[in-house]
Amino acid sequence: MKETDKLPKMKPSPSEKTTGIWEFFKTIVTAVFIAVIIRTFAYEPFNIPSGSMIPTLLVGDYLFVSKFSYGYSKFSLPFSPPLFSGRILESKPQRGDVFVFKKPTNTKIDYIKRLIGMPGETIQIINGLVHIDGKPVVREKIPGLEKMDAFGRQISVPQYLVTLPNGVKHRVIELLGDKGPADNTGIFTVPEGHYFMMGDNRDNSVDSRDKNVGTVPFENLVGRAEILFWAWDPRWSWWEIWNWPRAIRFNRIFDLIQ
Repeated sequence: MKETDKLPKMKPSPSEKTTGIWEFFKTIVTAVFIAVIIRTFAYEPFNIPSGSMIPTLLVGDYLFVSKFSYGYSKFSLPFSPPLFSGRILESKPQRGDVFVFKKPTNTKIDYIKRLIGMPGETIQIINGLVHIDGKPVVREKIPGLEKMDAFGRQISVPQYLVTLPNGVKHRVIELLGDKGPADNTGIFTVPEGHYFMMGDNRDNSVDSRDKNVGTVPFENLVGRAEILFWAWDPRWSWWEIWNWPRAIRFNRIFDLIQ
């Protein structure tokens, strides 16, 4: 082809540039809108910052919480606007569910614990054993949980398999055996419309046994913990790419939360 046969390059007109910028802006706004809708009404991601739910959830776990499991309250919405009280399309939680809720004494804080006591029941812990309406919950000792202590030493922590009255089974650990400060309590009465929550790491959990938390109103439930989508060992830094094979807990990714 001769040099004179080449077509001249056409510069975009100002109107075409404006159209391109507008289309890009609409794409961003649409993506944000869809993300907000999914986060508000379907699934919201959370990460685990503390060890209160070990062995079920570990520090560095990332999970999806289903917002529709128990219906919707003002705490389902971003910034918790006081548009209404109670719940819409409500569905009651089941004993043994693990869910995120707003701390009753400070609703700016999210907690994640396991549902142990239902409305109208009495709860008491005696020598580490949960009693519901005066009856001890079945607890079977199983091999200890191997973990690192604060000094980097490998230790074995007492571990138990708990069977709740409705048949739900889950593991708990007792860092201090049955001699922890919350292993012997008075009797708690769960008010109507409230739930008694406990962490699976019984000696390292601030939960309904603590007066700064107390029982949790149904309205404060955010959603049920469903599945892990990422798991990272916080002992390693993100920028240490060479340690990623050790830092990523591949065996936990996509685990269902029970």
